Amino acid sequence: MSSNVFFGSFERFLRYRRKNAPKFGRKNATLELLKSSVLVAFSGALRIHIAFLLLQIHSNLFTCIAGGLVIYSVYTLDRALGSEEDIVNRKELNGSRKEIGLAASMLTFVIGSYVLAKGGMLALAFLPLITGFLYSKGIKIGKFALKLKGGLGVKNFVVGLTWGAFISGLAGNTCRSMLPIFLVFTFFGVKLFINSAIYDFKDIKGDTLAGLKTLPVSLGERNTRNFLLGLHLFSHLILGIALINGILAFEPLIILYSFICGLVCIQNYTRYNGDEPPFRKLERTILVDGESTSIIGLRAIACAFLA
Repeated sequence: MSSNVFFGSFERFLRYRRKNAPKFGRKNATLELLKSSVLVAFSGALRIHIAFLLLQIHSNLFTCIAGGLVIYSVYTLDRALGSEEDIVNRKELNGSRKEIGLAASMLTFVIGSYVLAKGGMLALAFLPLITGFLYSKGIKIGKFALKLKGGLGVKNFVVGLTWGAFISGLAGNTCRSMLPIFLVFTFFGVKLFINSAIYDFKDIKGDTLAGLKTLPVSLGERNTRNFLLGLHLFSHLILGIALINGILAFEPLIILYSFICGLVCIQNYTRYNGDEPPFRKLERTILVDGESTSIIGLRAIACAFLA
């Protein structure tokens, strides 16, 4: 092939890409919308499995998968509906086809809620969906309006309360005692409250422009960091006491790894440094969203050595 033919073909390819750049960008943004909640959903499914372990109940695979599908549905719905701060905080989703995200959200919710309904847990499936919609969009009937977004720490509280209840409720559906369920709810509720606050640090710019009173925006970095550290120490102290007294399953590796990982995340990712480098983003994703995966992996290795 001569150089003229090669460069002529390459030039036509560049013209085609320039002409169709909006289409390619739209496809990439839509793909990003669909895959952006996969890791969160997978991590959530493993958290349900960990909750089963702590409650000393045989883990139900279908419940874990169904719970993961509901989590994917709720987070994808939130990102598909969009919000003012997402224009800055989630630039990669700009231009995505929201209708495809909504369709994926509804499909996964129907499948997940169907499985949970067979186990008598349909109400738990609707809990995060309704709460998530009230947070993102709210409802307005005449002069009455209800929207959860905007107050100081409301987002973090809603995340912790909703997903803590969802995870502990699914795993503890057959548990006869309420105390272990409450302890598991506290553990995951506080953990997810902290995780959502950690993500607020990278979103300070967009949240400030949108007028959202997140903890870092309202309290400042140092005060928020100290508050999260106090919550982290308190929740793990309670869990440690529960393990020692046999209220929860003796799973020291779960609590120890969670404790160390939480300290690292609170110390390293509660500072706003502008645009986040790709490596730091990957590191934070592995430690925060990938924590449950690491716990299950380490526990499997430990069990293999001890067997």
